Amino acid sequence: MISSYLLLFAVAFGAATLLPFYSEILLVSQLREGLHPGWLWLAATTGNTLGAGVNWWMGAKLVQYADRRWFPARKADIQRAQNWFTRYGKWTLLMSWMPIGGDALTVVGGMMKVPAPAFFILVGIGKGVRYALVIIGLAAF
Repeated sequence: MISSYLLLFAVAFGAATLLPFYSEILLVSQLREGLHPGWLWLAATTGNTLGAGVNWWMGAKLVQYADRRWFPARKADIQRAQNWFTRYGKWTLLMSWMPIGGDALTVVGGMMKVPAPAFFILVGIGKGVRYALVIIGLAAF
């Protein structure tokens, strides 16, 4: 039983990184199997938030290599993302739940040196709300 929650944690962790994982599919499957929604929410939110922390760390550490040819993003793209982040601030991390662009926000949060406590609180809120909506949405049907 606990292995089901650990599996969701691991898949949610992977889904927050650049890996092609889809934790919502597993979450819905486990909800249909009758697993406890609260524990599933906790496993998914914690795993996904900690996985975003990997992105934050990578952004903080790898930005120093942005001028290298092998770096996966162009300097202009990085500058545009940093300008956007400067304009809207750390509150954009509440949008890290988005399927497109959410992971990039967490990388930029690291590049912009958002302090870890603020990062994890904002990202955790965003991701927790997403998983809560999935659980509530499934319960409604």
